[in-house]
Amino acid sequence: MGRNAGKRTGYLGGTVEERVADLHAAFTDPETRAVFCVRGGYGSGMLLDKLDYGLIRAHAKIFLGYSDITALHLGIHQKAGMVTFHGPMTLSGFSDYTVEHFRRALFDERPLGVLGNPPEEHAIRPKHRLRTLRGGRATGALIGGNLSLICSTMGTPYEIQTEGKILFLEDVGEEPYSVDRMLTQLRLAGKFKQIRGLILGECQDCGPRDYKPAFESTFSLGEVYDNILDGLSVPMLSGLTIGHTEDQLTLPLGVRATLDADAGTLTVQEAALEARE
Repeated sequence: MGRNAGKRTGYLGGTVEERVADLHAAFTDPETRAVFCVRGGYGSGMLLDKLDYGLIRAHAKIFLGYSDITALHLGIHQKAGMVTFHGPMTLSGFSDYTVEHFRRALFDERPLGVLGNPPEEHAIRPKHRLRTLRGGRATGALIGGNLSLICSTMGTPYEIQTEGKILFLEDVGEEPYSVDRMLTQLRLAGKFKQIRGLILGECQDCGPRDYKPAFESTFSLGEVYDNILDGLSVPMLSGLTIGHTEDQLTLPLGVRATLDADAGTLTVQEAALEARE
């Protein structure tokens, strides 16, 4: 555990200085083989302009997390040029499927190969609903993360770069109008213009609020996707088990992958790990 893990400063897990010190210490410690984030929430974006990316690059190792950790993925990927891993954190629930893909991503030097949702046990009421928004296949470097965090870094030096990429987005607890607003922001910023393909992960609890919805009438999440993304001419898939979901994939960011929107699969073709003794 990091020296300052478990501390509280208001609604944050310690001060900026304490959290930066823990990250720097984890990367420079020769006994540490990987850096796993404990949880998400809020506050990782505050570290971005305080981190020593040269130090992180000089001591490159596995870095894993998701949700609020998206900000750190963007910073490390763009400023240190490292592959990082979008996947479960220490406090995540590790289903058998999650453990299997966690181990495949972090304990095997070979490319991950074909990834897809777990087999459905009940066809009439599927646990993970896949939907092809636009069919086709596309190949590019894999990039993405939490939609809210990607939007919050727009206009900063850590803004996501999507040209020629397979972009994936996920979120949790956002009403359809809120997802609409964030996707519209990315559209207006040109972030969909030159992508190769788009994956929308499961969006848990992304319907209108029970008893107190934001509007009397609403669109479904699927209708929001159709309204915002209808003009895109790239393969698009929604429902892949990325991010806030009980069954979760671990994905290496920055490696070459192929999206097959018709088959509902993502094939990671490039190795993300270096062999180490």
